[in-house]
Amino acid sequence: MNNYIYIAVMAAVSYTIRVLPLTLIRKPIKNQFIQSFLYYVPYATLAVMTFPAIIHATQTPISGLVALIAGIIAAWLGAGLFPVSVICCVLVFVIELFV
Repeated sequence: MNNYIYIAVMAAVSYTIRVLPLTLIRKPIKNQFIQSFLYYVPYATLAVMTFPAIIHATQTPISGLVALIAGIIAAWLGAGLFPVSVICCVLVFVIELFV
């Protein structure tokens, strides 16, 4: 019986989160601060979920952190997705081999 209550509460919360913005905000948002805030929320949420997972996915957090930093630098310098992933995987392998 408790499982049905949990499912009902989750459904109500999920539905409310999706419906409230549609019912409360009917005209276009003109405030520049709110527009930029809503624009960057998905990116910030993705970063908050992804970066800790990258660091803790390896046996040692040091290898995950080094691979993350190297991947960011390689991508910043224009490397593609495959070379960045190869660099990160090789770094994790080498660091965990010697640590």
